[in-house]
Amino acid sequence: MEHIDPSLIDWSRAQFALTALYHWIFVPLTLGLTFIVAIMESIYVKTSNDWWKQTTKFWMGLLAINFAIGLATGIIMEFEFGTNWSNYSWIVGDIFGAPLAIEGLMAFFMESTFFAVMFFGWDKVSKKAHLLSTWLVAIGSNLSALWILIANGWMQHPVGMHFNPDTARNEMTDFWAIVFNPNAYSKFLHTISSGYVLASLFIIAISSWYLLKKRDIQFAKRSIMVAASFGLIVSLFNLTTGDDSARQVAKNQPMKLAAMEGLYDGKSGAEIVTFGILNSAKTLEDTKDPFLFKIAIPGGLSLLSYHNIDAYVPGIRQLVYGDEKHHIISTQKKIQEGKRALNALRAYKDAKKSGDVKKAHFERSIFEANTRYMGYGYLKSPKQIIPSVPITFYAFHTMVGFGTWFILLFMIILYMTMTNELHNKRWILWAGVLSLPMGYVAQEAGWITAEVGRQPWAIQDMLPVGMATSNIASSSVMITFWMFAILFTGLLIAEVKIMMTQIKMGPKEDGNV
Repeated sequence: MEHIDPSLIDWSRAQFALTALYHWIFVPLTLGLTFIVAIMESIYVKTSNDWWKQTTKFWMGLLAINFAIGLATGIIMEFEFGTNWSNYSWIVGDIFGAPLAIEGLMAFFMESTFFAVMFFGWDKVSKKAHLLSTWLVAIGSNLSALWILIANGWMQHPVGMHFNPDTARNEMTDFWAIVFNPNAYSKFLHTISSGYVLASLFIIAISSWYLLKKRDIQFAKRSIMVAASFGLIVSLFNLTTGDDSARQVAKNQPMKLAAMEGLYDGKSGAEIVTFGILNSAKTLEDTKDPFLFKIAIPGGLSLLSYHNIDAYVPGIRQLVYGDEKHHIISTQKKIQEGKRALNALRAYKDAKKSGDVKKAHFERSIFEANTRYMGYGYLKSPKQIIPSVPITFYAFHTMVGFGTWFILLFMIILYMTMTNELHNKRWILWAGVLSLPMGYVAQEAGWITAEVGRQPWAIQDMLPVGMATSNIASSSVMITFWMFAILFTGLLIAEVKIMMTQIKMGPKEDGNV
């Protein structure tokens, strides 16, 4: 990778991270709020009670604001694959582009079409037709997430493809292997359920604010009852999907798992850290304790990763230097094998160009025998496979810690709502308000864990980030980074201001009791 400008790689990564993090402020709220709104409208259609109609319309208005701004950031993010990551798009575009194309044709148009009916069609279509459009918006938005996460899941665990040395591209060989990639489905279920949790927190926070202000009380109570019930169910489901996601990471991305837990030395019956402070002076070569302080559950990581409390979990050291006892190949050997594949690929192309059929056949056979670790051939050092341990560790534990708190919060709020005590308990109402920013932090921390934890790979074990960038000037990416930063910040401020105006206005008077 000597010919690649390191600043170009850094700025390209920074720009995509900026876009993705801003985009994910809007997406999870849409994923969850569409379903909660559909549930509320279903109650309205069932009961014909105008309370529920006005409640539904209020939350639907906030959903519309969020949907519109999230759409803008999502379009920009997809364009960046062509502008900043053209090598990536060339090498895997046939595979990665397929789920994104299906998302656009099948899910996005469905979602957008019925969104117009849902938002503008209250007095233009029948109750049942309107309810159907609301449910189709919810289903469509989540189908969009499914196809996008199938694409992302393939990046985390590439399957169903073959590298063609003649075109220097990865080509799809099994579409259904990509669609039913277990990594994609664990990621999809965990991601959408976390979005449902955020939407529940959103409604609880706003409704708690109304109760603190002693206004729109019946509206707030109804909304909290639905949101807390929905939130508790989906947060418990999110717990189970997190367990499955951890097992997929242990199986396909063991270095990410080691970074998530700050595990430098592998062990059987590995403990899971519930809270810890990393030792910033720790290096791979020394024997210092990775933690200045920690609280851990013995055998917890082995149980989480393999459902076996005595299972061996490799650490960063074993994954870099290898471990014959546990059949772990060293990264240096993978690099050597990868370089043989790359050298054979170049020789094959040269021989084919010169018309030397015999040599071309020989070099191709060498290439195919070593292609398994071709991506490692681009690395200069075995230590390059180590992601940022502090970022991955703290992001993961922030996500888990807040997720645990949300389960407890939903339980308390639901109990107090059912006993009609909630409006008198200011401490839990303030907890409901303050938990919303925690929900957003947990969302972003989850994606930071997933994406930082798999560095340096654009495609796990196949394509390093440095080889995926476009051949453009780093100054161009730097300029657009700051342009997008200003644009996205402006959009976010606009959304918050518009939402705050709507929230202060509250539901219409005929929605109150």
